[in-house]
Amino acid sequence: MPRQFPKLNISEVDEQVRILAEKVFAKVLREEDSKDALSLFTVPEDCPIGQKEAKERELQKELAEQKSVETAKRKKSFKMIRSQSLSLQMPTQQDWKGPPTSSPAMSPATPVLPGATSQSAPAPYTMPEYQRVTISGDYCAGITVEDYEQAAKSLAKALMIREKYARLAYHRFPRTTAQYLGHRQADTTSPEEGLPEFYPPPLPGEDPYCLDDAPPNLGYLVRMQGGILFVYDNKKMLENQEPHSLPYPDLETYTVDMSHILALITDGPTKTYCHRRLNFLESKFSLHEMLNEMSEFKELKSNPHRDFYNVRKVDTHIHAAACMNQKHLLRFIKHTYQTEPDRTVAEKRGRKITLRQVFDSLHMDPYDLTVDSLDVHAGRQTFHRFDKFNSKYNPVGASELRDLYLKTENYLGGEYFARMVKEVARELEESKYQYSEPRLSIYGRSPEEWPNLARWFIQHKVYSPNMRWIIQVPRIYDIFRSKKLLPSFGKMLENIFLPLFEATINPQDHQELHLFLKYVTGFDSVDDESKHSDHMFSDKSPSPDIWTSEQNPPYSYYLYYMYANIMVLNNLRRERGLSTFLFRPHCGEAGSITHLVSAFLTADNISHGLLLKKEALMEEYAIAAQVWKLSTCDLCEIARNSVLQSGLSHQEKQKFLGQNYYKEGPEGNDIRKTNVAQIRMAFRYETLCNELSFLSDAMKSEEITALTK
Repeated sequence: MPRQFPKLNISEVDEQVRILAEKVFAKVLREEDSKDALSLFTVPEDCPIGQKEAKERELQKELAEQKSVETAKRKKSFKMIRSQSLSLQMPTQQDWKGPPTSSPAMSPATPVLPGATSQSAPAPYTMPEYQRVTISGDYCAGITVEDYEQAAKSLAKALMIREKYARLAYHRFPRTTAQYLGHRQADTTSPEEGLPEFYPPPLPGEDPYCLDDAPPNLGYLVRMQGGILFVYDNKKMLENQEPHSLPYPDLETYTVDMSHILALITDGPTKTYCHRRLNFLESKFSLHEMLNEMSEFKELKSNPHRDFYNVRKVDTHIHAAACMNQKHLLRFIKHTYQTEPDRTVAEKRGRKITLRQVFDSLHMDPYDLTVDSLDVHAGRQTFHRFDKFNSKYNPVGASELRDLYLKTENYLGGEYFARMVKEVARELEESKYQYSEPRLSIYGRSPEEWPNLARWFIQHKVYSPNMRWIIQVPRIYDIFRSKKLLPSFGKMLENIFLPLFEATINPQDHQELHLFLKYVTGFDSVDDESKHSDHMFSDKSPSPDIWTSEQNPPYSYYLYYMYANIMVLNNLRRERGLSTFLFRPHCGEAGSITHLVSAFLTADNISHGLLLKKEALMEEYAIAAQVWKLSTCDLCEIARNSVLQSGLSHQEKQKFLGQNYYKEGPEGNDIRKTNVAQIRMAFRYETLCNELSFLSDAMKSEEITALTK
């Protein structure tokens, strides 16, 4: 049964939320220009936590609440529910079984999730014994029952909204969280069900460039309507406007959902609750490390063969044009100039230009170039300055060298770029334990960009088992429109996505693109997030077909239409048994808080970093360990998470992390492969279950209250 996009019946409450969201957006616009670089990471002045008057109001409210008979009943009800939740989550001393060993004692107890039955509950697994941090007494201390209940319900609703959009696009959503929300039994389905589908790497001896496995043509027709591609079984269905049974997005439903999340930002009780819980969790982890650091280290010491250097790790955010370090780029430039100076590498106004002539026109000799003069290092002056950051992709500040060495489309067909990428790939393969996901650009200027990129990949044999590819789409419609290269934003979307639909429907006529898409795992949206836009995206926004002005659409507009087309495409590809794509946009580097709201709804995850282009992967871990005083267990946990987040296939993740990697907690961790202590995994899992239980308890109390009335 194909998935369908659930449409909301807009209620009076939703309309009020929409009005509140518009006020939030207007306030964000007013604050955007005056906001300093670190303001995203500070508590806003209007947060009730930071105001004396607000604290006094809370205190008065709590005192009044203590005198309320109704409140006393509700607190008693909460305590009863809470005690039941805790008894199900935490293993007791009598649960410990098994003879003592050199490793920490194990318990077969496991947190029992809401809605689980004896048939659906996970099979018992061993829980390590360690020093746990618990808090007794009134768990609502510091916050009123009404505020707790309101905050918990709001957060649960936000998670449900995110789960809906994740499921529709075959994005990932945590199984434990889904089960606490009561929507899904985590262990009754296969690990692949509902998850993205990635192609496993070719087996030894198989040709990674084989074009003979393309499935037959379905004969479907595709038309763009309102910025979204619709699929039709045949011409008659197209004439009747009866699209193929796929989940097509509904803009009004999406904007209402977005308004709910925006309104949540200004909700005082929710901000207070979240601030307190985050502070508590930070302190709790510090205490955990203080109490259990040696026990975790003992676990790692008893793990033979494995250490941080031979666990798998993936660089999940790296631009292909920056995948080599600056010394590598300099060495390659000098090598090409020394070995082929008279090779024709460009053509300008019908005149062929050699490599020597390129450097002569720039008045430079490659022999004199140094790492400093190359100037492709992202230093502190690029922090929150996307314009300066982007200019670092021009070696020696010359766009001619960028076009020659770092582009896939040029006179040489991107040969130099391919050679450098392949050299980086060989280094990864030699290291054996390092992988990367380089970004390649599709701009949307022309539908020919996709076949050209696929041809570059196959012609230069760029495939590597240690690389998966992500397509980044720069948000630069305004530039193309001002140069009359595009008639509308809708045409840009069509150029980006129509070739993918055509290659999915009829792979035999698009064999090269069909092959290339096997090794593409996701999409990214990139550009300067600090670009100001005073347009609030809503169901009243102009359709992409009629967005013909030279003004760039806002960030949230880009994200919705990219997500919408990826969602339809993923469902079509899943129907055909082909791989699907994740949406992993840049988000949170700068700009409005509304960017994070949009990504919360549409993205599988966000991956970005301002300084990634200057460091090799192992060096990044080493620097992180020094700056943040990370332990070996910390580093291995980060490495494990990078593999989970990546687009590596199910089979590869089973090989690198363990057979049950998709399960959460100690059950999903194989310390022999990951070198992450089971104590650490148990702490993470139990802490997650504890926080989720606060939300589910609030929902249970509402049900109990409704029944007693």
